[in-house]
Amino acid sequence: MNVLLAMIPAFFWGTTYAVTQFSLPDWPPLLLGAIRALPAGLILLAIKPSLPQRQDWSILLKLGVINIALFFSLIFVMALTLPSAISGVGMVSVPVFAMLFHWVVNKQRPSKIQALFGSILIGLAWLLFDPNAISLNPIGLVAMLAAIGCIIVGSTITKALGGRIHWWTILTWQLLLGGVILSLITAVHAFMAPHSYAFALSQLTSNNVLGLLWIVLLNTVLGYSMYVWLLQRMSVVDFTFGGIANPIAGIVAGMFLLGERFSPYQYLLMLGMIAASLMPQIIYLVRSRLKAKPVKG
Repeated sequence: MNVLLAMIPAFFWGTTYAVTQFSLPDWPPLLLGAIRALPAGLILLAIKPSLPQRQDWSILLKLGVINIALFFSLIFVMALTLPSAISGVGMVSVPVFAMLFHWVVNKQRPSKIQALFGSILIGLAWLLFDPNAISLNPIGLVAMLAAIGCIIVGSTITKALGGRIHWWTILTWQLLLGGVILSLITAVHAFMAPHSYAFALSQLTSNNVLGLLWIVLLNTVLGYSMYVWLLQRMSVVDFTFGGIANPIAGIVAGMFLLGERFSPYQYLLMLGMIAASLMPQIIYLVRSRLKAKPVKG
């Protein structure tokens, strides 16, 4: 049941790219990031008021910068420059980069299974992103790599907290602090380059409003609340299986909202990347159950 619940936030996050291109194609990424973060943080604060301890402000500020200000901006750069399916599938490579990060920084050698399927995933990604086969915006690809870096660093900082700060406080205040930072940066950028902001806000349509509501209420308030709540109640292995809804949502939403079409070979590469990202956890789960199974006789 928890795995099915984990698919809900993963699904909404996977739709971010297509929903943004479909409903907010000309909006500046900084503005979208600020609108996504700050209202969501205020809603969560209104639902359950919280105030961090004095010693917690510095770590929450770091999380607000990395997990929200940087990550949200990069996600919207991806959403506006890359196909939805490519963005969704590309983000399944996070475990590979996390594995490399912890190997280099923390000297944690990956297992043979992790190394094998990580290599397979990298090989499939190399074929999928081959510039001779598909034309992709390099700005979007750089944003994808940077967003993956934000996930890894932000997750490492959050994990290091243990249970020292309540999860609702972490969630609420990283959104608020990140949203404030993004709002200030957006204001400066709008002053320096007002045309894109003026165009977006002056041409506000019902389609824009629906897109913003989807991103703020479903992708952020509901998605992030369920994500943090579920992490307290299920293993990382189970949550990984729920995460399969993310790239699938990116592919399906891109197909229906944007009319994205790829060759059967490219779809096969996408499915291969998704499978390669899941296989280490599947093997780990099977081995655990076999060891736990009582021996008869």
